[in-house]
Amino acid sequence: MGLTMPAAPELKLAIDEKRGAIDVFTLWVPRLALALAFVLIGGTKFNNDPRGEWFKVFERIGWGQWFRYFTGAMQVTGALLMLTPWTLTLGAAMIACTMIGAMIVDVVVMHAVGYAFAPLILLGFIAAVWFAGCFGAGAQ
Repeated sequence: MGLTMPAAPELKLAIDEKRGAIDVFTLWVPRLALALAFVLIGGTKFNNDPRGEWFKVFERIGWGQWFRYFTGAMQVTGALLMLTPWTLTLGAAMIACTMIGAMIVDVVVMHAVGYAFAPLILLGFIAAVWFAGCFGAGAQ
């Protein structure tokens, strides 16, 4: 009587698993929505009308209008960088920095603590989309 070893179970690696349509949907819809939102938000900062809201806000900050252009460029570029898995972290960091700056401006410059909740909520969305893109079920 010979002893036989039982067959080893088949190991299945996480990278070999196929993504389902739901995984792709839940990964990309929030990412696309966030990118679109920040392309639009950042794009509004390029309006040169002195009566415009962003013109007034950045005038009140006191760093000059170059900072408005810089912030808009950071938001648009960061949003576009969030669309590829290779640059997701860089893009998320760029727009997260603008939201942290917006919270600081709302509290310190504008003296409107309640207004700081909008960038805080957007910062939470940025973190959630980044986390899902890096570690979620549909992530690479």
